[in-house]
Amino acid sequence: MGGCASSTSDSKSGKAVAGGSSRIRRSSATAKVVHIDGRVQEFSQPIQAKNIISQDPNCFLCSSESMSIGTCVPQVPDDEELQPGTIYFLMPLSQSHKPLSLPDLCSLAIKASSGLRKDSVNLSSSNSKLILR
Repeated sequence: MGGCASSTSDSKSGKAVAGGSSRIRRSSATAKVVHIDGRVQEFSQPIQAKNIISQDPNCFLCSSESMSIGTCVPQVPDDEELQPGTIYFLMPLSQSHKPLSLPDLCSLAIKASSGLRKDSVNLSSSNSKLILR
């Protein structure tokens, strides 16, 4: 089987960045939440993380911008507003203290790509890079 990740160098940090070859146009006017089942919820109005988490209390919300291989994914604080142009993932609480692996990242990228394909979102923009360490 082929690999599921590609990388390019981030010009600011010089680190490898996942998804470098994804060229899907991004809609930055909304915050997007990718649910465990792959469903995508889009928010054009401000909304706090706790409003998303309350739909599934066995999950936590994380930002695609804070995901790094080999580190635990930081949870978005309950009172934080989701940022337009950012992709968020709803993940099971059981994953909250487990370091993110490359297969985990690949799975999330596939899920996001499938769910967001209809919405024409740019997974390689500077606002949604996943940094490989």
